[in-house]
Amino acid sequence: MGRPKKKTAEVIVKDIKRQTIQKFNAEEKIHIVLEGLKGESSIAKISRREAILSALYYKWSKDFLKAIIDQ
Repeated sequence: MGRPKKKTAEVIVKDIKRQTIQKFNAEEKIHIVLEGLKGESSIAKISRREAILSALYYKWSKDFLKAIIDQ
């Protein structure tokens, strides 16, 4: 038996990122998008609170609006 292999810093960082990725279901995404569309809070404030990038919010918003229009 040999020694266990040491993980590189890159592998450790990837492992941490994998463990901390937050997954939102469709209902949660819709709730977040609708909150932004109300205009009562800024997108930046909503994004910070939900720990997402503003760009992700805008992607969800675009997908949401496209789905409504395509119905």
